[in-house]
Amino acid sequence: MTCMLWLAVLGLCVACACAADDEIITRRQNIIDTIHGVEVADPYRWLEDQQAPETREWIEAQNKKTRAALEGLPIRKAILKRMEQLYRVERCGIPIVRNGRCFFSRQRPEDEQAILYWRRGLRGKDRVLVDPHPLSPDRTTSVSFMDISRDGTLAAYAIRHGGEDEVEVRIINVDTGKELADRIPRCHVEDFSFTGKADAFYYTVLEPLKGRRVRYHRLGTPVADDPVVFGAEYGPETMLGQFVSENGRWLVLSVYRGWSQNDIYVCDLESGSPIKPIVRGVEATFSPDFAGDRMLLLTDYRAPKRRILEADPQAPATSPDTWRVVIPEGTAAIEGFSLTAGKLFVNRLEDVSTRIDCYELDGKHDRQVALPGIGSASTPSGPWEGADAFCLFEGHATPIMILRLDVKAKKTTTWFRTRMPIRPSDYVVRQVWYPSKDGTHVPMFLVHRKGLKMDGSRPTHLTGYGGFSSSMTPYFSPETIMWAERGGVIAIPALRGGGELGEEWHRAGMLERKQNVFDDFHAAAEWLIANHYTRPERLVISGGSNGGLLVGAALTQRPDLFGAVVCEVPLLDMVRYHLFLQGPQWVPEYGSAEDPVQFKYLYAYSPYHHADPSKQYPAVLFTTGDADTRVAPLHARKMTALLQSLPGQRKPVLLLYETTVGHSGGEPLTQYLARRSLVLAFMYHQVGIDPETRQTRKETP
Repeated sequence: MTCMLWLAVLGLCVACACAADDEIITRRQNIIDTIHGVEVADPYRWLEDQQAPETREWIEAQNKKTRAALEGLPIRKAILKRMEQLYRVERCGIPIVRNGRCFFSRQRPEDEQAILYWRRGLRGKDRVLVDPHPLSPDRTTSVSFMDISRDGTLAAYAIRHGGEDEVEVRIINVDTGKELADRIPRCHVEDFSFTGKADAFYYTVLEPLKGRRVRYHRLGTPVADDPVVFGAEYGPETMLGQFVSENGRWLVLSVYRGWSQNDIYVCDLESGSPIKPIVRGVEATFSPDFAGDRMLLLTDYRAPKRRILEADPQAPATSPDTWRVVIPEGTAAIEGFSLTAGKLFVNRLEDVSTRIDCYELDGKHDRQVALPGIGSASTPSGPWEGADAFCLFEGHATPIMILRLDVKAKKTTTWFRTRMPIRPSDYVVRQVWYPSKDGTHVPMFLVHRKGLKMDGSRPTHLTGYGGFSSSMTPYFSPETIMWAERGGVIAIPALRGGGELGEEWHRAGMLERKQNVFDDFHAAAEWLIANHYTRPERLVISGGSNGGLLVGAALTQRPDLFGAVVCEVPLLDMVRYHLFLQGPQWVPEYGSAEDPVQFKYLYAYSPYHHADPSKQYPAVLFTTGDADTRVAPLHARKMTALLQSLPGQRKPVLLLYETTVGHSGGEPLTQYLARRSLVLAFMYHQVGIDPETRQTRKETP
């Protein structure tokens, strides 16, 4: 027995590296919990303690091993060079228009972070409002708008350090550039709304151990004295949302119990009447907006693909059956709506691609908004009393552009276009439908170079999400272009659990039906192989957050299908996930091991509990970081240790762990490119992409 192994057996060392192969042996604990009569082992529970010296030493050893394995790969230099070309371009956010003033974020090629700007009118001179670069020497501090006052004189913005969810909120006088004394110190702020007169604001804060609370702050008073105006009776498993209507009269409050049910309350701020329910206790979702004093709600109540109803905010709570139908349910799921520039805009998903229709407030159809092609568009935004609406459009091979909708002229123009050194016409984007295990047909987008011959050996990247009613509509990623340039195929299925086909599609992939999501993903891989796109050793899968759970389950359930796995900021221990950070609020989506029925299916697919020592697993790269205050990094730490301990594991199991990276982005661009180049180098290397090959010309079949 070597000295290293001997120390590990005695439990006296955390981790150390062999000089020969950089192997890391992680101390195991003999922890076995009995849960509802089932013995559940948790040998790496000590890695849950993020700040323990043992854990920090272990993280350092893992990072040393990972960087030694990836930084010297021949492909990485070419990857980083191409990433610089595709990412070092000007980017811009959707403008926010207030009282003739236009507010937006913009990141120039030389910027590490986006800068906040404003201008008078849509074509005025750009003025810097907040530049985050001086806020931190390492450029890891970012800023974003929280709200703009109705008169355009005050802007609230968030300061975020690294990728953590917590922010500090400051308020700046737009005309003078001076900040107000009123600040919300670093905490988890989710919603911020100025009152109509901008002499006060409401904000939603997630308070540790308690849950979410809506607080009220009057300018010029101590923030420490801000009273809780809503939410004191709810625990950490309940989510709250709030906003103030454009005319300043209505405070709207939402209470979410998961992603399939919420209540709506309103408060008439003019009359000072008490908060009252509009709808409560109905098993459905409701998303409200206001046109003046008229309240419309998007709902899946008795309409799985959603419809839009009108309710009276001044009337007592009534059944939605009594509300007026403005837009009935159709064959395509309604993704969102807005009340903008005197019109009702409705976003639908037709075969997982956006269609936007414009209506009068009475539901009369005005026109379909022309879009550049198959892709995703945000719901048009802008003031109800304004003249213009703005939306973002993108596709798998179409870089982001911002469209301006002149509502009166019924004309759509491009307000901003991302200029990139690519030719979208070089690529094919098409959709297929494939059968899942139970016969359900699932839509999937495929992206590749034109004329590419499918000979069964193409390096293929399969990714997905499948949860929380989140829709995987077409999106632009430079990484997609880079993969396709080198003769690869990118596959993005719309798995059950998402919202692509309505609420029934979502419910078919949550709680006890979560296995459907994994089956859909496995079936996508099988379809790609059967239809001669690729073979298992050339197929890499990736996913993050809930998508990290997806690929973690795929790894443990069907390791024969994949050559490599990239598992980012994942959930992997589904027996204990609800005990950490924001885990309690996901119980309505996943379930909880504290419930004996829910424990049974959670334990059945929990990746951390299904690593089989007799199996050979694909190469795996886990990524996470200390600043992830949403999904606890302990999941990636524990799973890394477990897979590395398997006696038969021959392929690498690596952990890329950043101390300043979290769940919410915020990295400086240079750091982002360096980190992502390591991830891509791992993927390219594992599926055998030639570092020197980058073709954009047509290839004959």
